Amino acid sequence: MPIELLNELPTWLLLGVGLGTVASAAVGAVFYFGDRLFPPIDRSGQQGYVDGNLRRHAEIRSYLSAIDERFVENADLDGFAAAFYLPDRDVAITFDPRVFFGLESAPTYVVLCEDEMPVATLGRRLPFEVEEPEREAGRSRRTADRAVTNAFQELGLDAGASQDEVRSAYRSLAKEAHPDRGGTEAEFKQLQDAYTTAKEYTD
Repeated sequence: MPIELLNELPTWLLLGVGLGTVASAAVGAVFYFGDRLFPPIDRSGQQGYVDGNLRRHAEIRSYLSAIDERFVENADLDGFAAAFYLPDRDVAITFDPRVFFGLESAPTYVVLCEDEMPVATLGRRLPFEVEEPEREAGRSRRTADRAVTNAFQELGLDAGASQDEVRSAYRSLAKEAHPDRGGTEAEFKQLQDAYTTAKEYTD
């Protein structure tokens, strides 16, 4: 029966479907083998795809090892997955604002690392003294100062604003930036990152 139906179809239709199938398979093969033969080059010049999260995980892993802190990766804390957990200090490190705010009432001290936060500034956010490597100290301080200034600017405040002013500004801006109110996920995350940073640098 199917063969009879095929015989009734016009030749140009069968030819078009056949050529389309062959062309699709050829394009798929080019991408498949091209990705394996010529992997993309990341910013550091090394071959192979390096996802931003993987890079940041590697940087923080190296940093925690350098300051001799024991850590567990992808730890489950009250139903939230923290990227890093320091069991000796009860400190969690995350890149996800949802984890940060979700664990806000937990006894664990949670540190939020923003997208472009240099790993060398992590020591300033940890709730214990960290001896920074000499070569990074000056650059870390300048970068952290710039990040703090940017955070207050994002909230429309001066760097000397109080914690109440920071909280009030965040709540006001969150009403507009929240995805449910017409904002985007990226805008809301940027606002959350700014709030987290500014809150750490208020009295």
